[in-house]
Amino acid sequence: MLLFQDFHPLVAIATTPTAAQTLQPLCHSAGGTLWLPESLHTSEQNNDPTVSFYQGSLKSHIASLWQNHRAFIFGLATGAVVRLIAPLLQDKSSDPAVIVVDETGQFVISLCSGHQGKADQLTRMIALQLGATPILTGGSTGLNLPAVDMVGIPFGWQRGEGDWTGVSAAVAKGERVEVIQEVGSTLWQNHLPSGHPFVFDADEETVDVNSANSQSINARIWISFTQRRFSPDSDLPKVQWHPRVLWVGIGCERGTSRELIETAIIQTCQRHHLALSAIAGIATIDIKASEVGLVEFCQAHDFPLRTFPAKVLRSVTVPTPSTVVDQAVGSPSVAEAAALVCSERFSACSERFSASDTNVPTTNLLVKKQIVRADDQPGAVTVAIAVAEQEYTGRIGQLLLVGMGPGQLDQITPAAKTALSQADAVIGYSLYIDLISPILHPGQIIESLPITQERQRAQRAIELAQWGLTVAVVSSGDCGIYGMAGLVLEELKAQGWDGKTPRVQVFPGITALQAAASRVGAPLMHDFCAISLSNLLTPWDVIEKRLNAAAQADFVIALYNPRSRTRIEQLTIAHRILLQYRSPQTPVAIVRSAYREDEKITLSTLDKLLDIPIDMLTTVLIGNQSTRLHGDWMITPRGYYRF
Repeated sequence: MLLFQDFHPLVAIATTPTAAQTLQPLCHSAGGTLWLPESLHTSEQNNDPTVSFYQGSLKSHIASLWQNHRAFIFGLATGAVVRLIAPLLQDKSSDPAVIVVDETGQFVISLCSGHQGKADQLTRMIALQLGATPILTGGSTGLNLPAVDMVGIPFGWQRGEGDWTGVSAAVAKGERVEVIQEVGSTLWQNHLPSGHPFVFDADEETVDVNSANSQSINARIWISFTQRRFSPDSDLPKVQWHPRVLWVGIGCERGTSRELIETAIIQTCQRHHLALSAIAGIATIDIKASEVGLVEFCQAHDFPLRTFPAKVLRSVTVPTPSTVVDQAVGSPSVAEAAALVCSERFSACSERFSASDTNVPTTNLLVKKQIVRADDQPGAVTVAIAVAEQEYTGRIGQLLLVGMGPGQLDQITPAAKTALSQADAVIGYSLYIDLISPILHPGQIIESLPITQERQRAQRAIELAQWGLTVAVVSSGDCGIYGMAGLVLEELKAQGWDGKTPRVQVFPGITALQAAASRVGAPLMHDFCAISLSNLLTPWDVIEKRLNAAAQADFVIALYNPRSRTRIEQLTIAHRILLQYRSPQTPVAIVRSAYREDEKITLSTLDKLLDIPIDMLTTVLIGNQSTRLHGDWMITPRGYYRF
């Protein structure tokens, strides 16, 4: 359900038993409500909380649900859905996502609000849940490009004015689109496909960025905190994104109204050509934390309110200090100091503040304090605005710890596939990223780090999640068995994680020992254990104790990380220990790259183990005293035939 939270409340609608059977499991996993006509009511559905029934006209029922739901999944014919929702559609910026699933669940169609309503994303997720084919018809999809009106969504950017349709059309036609990015994350630029139409650096063809007559540029995107006014007479389509990088410092008299605070901020921004939608939040002194007008203003605009004690604010150098203010609140500055502290300390990836570090650069201050009063409003407001290097996303980050199984796409669980598809960023070892690449989609941040940089992977994932992104961390096999899950949780704990933010969800996968076992039969039918022979993180004497104990206890043993190019003798020692307690004829299975194209399987006996090529991609299964080989199969009896 956590994966689908961006689409809640979500509703599914079916009018036939077949469509109901297709959508009902989906509503269980997605946390939606399945609406059926009363004529399909059966006693079996009485105890299913996800199923509800409607009476009368379906058209009227959909109209009653339309305004209160963010996504609609229809198990109806596409034409019927079009006729049902046509009178309800208003604008793609506000309409809910509309998805159509055929009765048997073979195809999932993104019908309406593909970008801003995230119907395209939901379509991919549902298709992965059902094992269906997603149908996406957006112009940018076929070019493997992120949609222009979705580029900034992961980073909390706000869409500004402009001809969004015109710029999107230019991208879809492959025309050159100039991007002038003054602030905000450039991560989206780093993951564009080769041959993309975006031009990031002005050259001899684009000398005058203000000219609409350039022959080589067909559209323009501004990414800035500045509020631009585009000429209606220009033939060049332009749009503007506003990253939330502006922190507004506020000082006000007791009892100042919300209206005056709002007026003061609007006037200040307009006077300095700053976009209101680029505001990250409001900052002030702690004694104003409960100021009614200020609190109401922040709640109305969904702005975070950051407050600081006077001792922190007085340590900041500001251009216009006031002795009067100092005498009143204990700091010579409130608005300027608070704005500067926020712009420097509250980066988008951390809510923590260090009061001991007071080296705040005054160059961050865009607008010195402005005092605003109104004849018809009580109180007075002081406004100052500073700019942060990193934008505030306004989102709660998530870490999705994903086990991808042995490597084949059909061996990954639907939930894990959905997590990978839903993530803003995917981090993993380069080999794993390559294996899951068909699941990934345009606009995702994909970062691969070498196999020796597991801790760096964990730290990078946490950094992005603390910033507000949804980050999938990929492990082969099961992420909680010799995978990244434990390392990420350890790193979070070391950083003082409260156990809640960022959110964490673990998606299990088929383990290496399970995958290897499935290729040779049923060697794990009785008690078994797994032991890694890598002593990079575990002392070798501890590994030896485990080998001795497992061998004596007659466990079936799975050896992970049996041998590398530089670590050879460990397998030899393990072999010697095992032969002390096991018959030389004990069956063994050596499985390399299970379920992958270069898979290699060898069945042999313990005495011949060292004669077989073994490396880090190999899992070794060693039977117990009851394990037998039968043809090409390895079987460990459970004991049923004794009774």
